[in-house]
Amino acid sequence: MSDASTRAAKIRLMIFDVDGILTDGSLHFGADGEALKTFNVLDGQGIRLLQNAGIATAIISARQSPIVARRAADLGITHVRQGIHDKKTAFLQLLNELSIPADECGFIGDDVIDLPVLTRVGFAASVPNGHAEVRQRVHHVTTASGGKGAAREVCDFILRAQNKYDSVLAEYLA
Repeated sequence: MSDASTRAAKIRLMIFDVDGILTDGSLHFGADGEALKTFNVLDGQGIRLLQNAGIATAIISARQSPIVARRAADLGITHVRQGIHDKKTAFLQLLNELSIPADECGFIGDDVIDLPVLTRVGFAASVPNGHAEVRQRVHHVTTASGGKGAAREVCDFILRAQNKYDSVLAEYLA
């Protein structure tokens, strides 16, 4: 088993950044100034599969957006921290709230603002279009880009590392 797989096998909480991870990082603004975001359904299903396997999920994002709150609610993600520029403090508060040690947490991020969390979690991931400083410090870089299935790829990676992949798929194959 690779180092990344060994690390992923311990994960009890997976945390996702939004822009550049759950979206492609593009910001589109409507006529009224509202930010529009596009989410990938494969990523959403991956998050649900993690939850079905007993792995908690969370979001920590620097931007504040009602659409992120709505997407999180649709996916059953109850731990959502938005408008957070000090991601380290939000991360430490989340660990305390859930009584989970850092080495049992995973995080996927794409830019230097994510480094304070990425360097503290047990399993750190990024995307191929993430910042070079981030990619060189994580345990796993996805093949898929942000907003294009990267989050799903990480979810599947964790489930396989924990030998839970087949069991979560079983309900769809019955």
